[in-house]
Amino acid sequence: MKKFIPLAERIRPKTLKEFIGQRKIIKFIKKIIKNKMAVSLIFWGPPGSGKTTLARIIAKELKGEFKEFSAVKTNTSEIKKLIENAKKLKEYNDTPTFLFVDEIHHFNKKQQDIFLPYIENGTIILIAATTDNPSFGLIPPLLSRCQILKFEPLDNKDLEKIIKKALKDKNGLKEKNIKIEKKALNYLVDISSGDARISLNILENLADAKNKIITKKEIEEKIKKILFYDKAGDHHYDTISAFIKSIRGSNPDAALYYLARMLESGEDPRFIARRLIILASEDIGNANPLALLVAISGGLAVEFVGLPEAAINLAQVVTYLASSPKSNSSYLALLKAQDDVKKLPLYPIPLQLRNAPTELMKKFGYGKGYKYAHEFKNGIARGMKYFPKEIGEKIYYKPKEIGTEQKIKSRLEKIRKKQKQK
Repeated sequence: MKKFIPLAERIRPKTLKEFIGQRKIIKFIKKIIKNKMAVSLIFWGPPGSGKTTLARIIAKELKGEFKEFSAVKTNTSEIKKLIENAKKLKEYNDTPTFLFVDEIHHFNKKQQDIFLPYIENGTIILIAATTDNPSFGLIPPLLSRCQILKFEPLDNKDLEKIIKKALKDKNGLKEKNIKIEKKALNYLVDISSGDARISLNILENLADAKNKIITKKEIEEKIKKILFYDKAGDHHYDTISAFIKSIRGSNPDAALYYLARMLESGEDPRFIARRLIILASEDIGNANPLALLVAISGGLAVEFVGLPEAAINLAQVVTYLASSPKSNSSYLALLKAQDDVKKLPLYPIPLQLRNAPTELMKKFGYGKGYKYAHEFKNGIARGMKYFPKEIGEKIYYKPKEIGTEQKIKSRLEKIRKKQKQK
């Protein structure tokens, strides 16, 4: 069976002359190649803007070994093996190794540290690609050793050229003799938002017959079935929303599906971990107090382990949280308290609750009337007031009869009853 090669890969430019777009960067890369400069680079820019293609071209033009991998799917031991091979090539025949790391911001600090000495001594020429701002995702020592090139989304004219090339290229769709209406072409360019891969993937999906003419209507129908994932766009928020709601709704299977979808699409695992930590308190709370500890542990695992293995840790956290009893009582209590703070005056703190470290403060009544809870049976000081008198005694926190919170509710009811007694 013939191996399927995506259209975007089949027509990928092999030389700078074939490359479309990123004119400022091309000018700089021509200079690198002309002067045979082995410079480590960081390509920062959106998907489908040519980062991988230019990395391959640089390695080819400078006659180096090219090794490509994704930070999402590669672990530390694999990185070390690649570096060991690069050492041998350098030692035996002085061949430079260009190590292309896609989505490098997914590597944690320790993983990024691995590259530093080998960039320094020339064992590898690192070309790293990231869709995130390198200032936040990459460590300063790595940034200082690399030249950062910022890629822009491809403009409409460049996208149009790429689409037309795909239709006419012998490695593309030339044999199918497919045409595209002008309105359809403009629409395809617009919805691609500067990402050539989106354009080519949609085009390939529509190239299901010879001699056909692609219409705008056909593109509109097709894109409903194609998965888009933009970390700054609507689908990003839709997916994380579905993920959180699946956990809140106690469906671990759906939650795992959305977790896999985000990870496969290149979502930052730290973002996922942060949302799980928030959810542990917002949606589970005291119904299962261990949920917060599990979520925090998952976040630490992401930092220490990194992808791809940290996906296993995230899966454990997700299934635990989804299977836990749920309560948002703590969260609702906070909202009520915040509402009172915003609406009511900031009344003076009751004197009995103020510390009195000096005789003068005691003279003015600080601490007078305070009942030390530990001196009372069960640690409950009867008749003790804790709110400003102008507000009165309020009840914000109302535990539910579920999980551990059921016990908390029973205990609080007894406490509140005794606190009212004199």
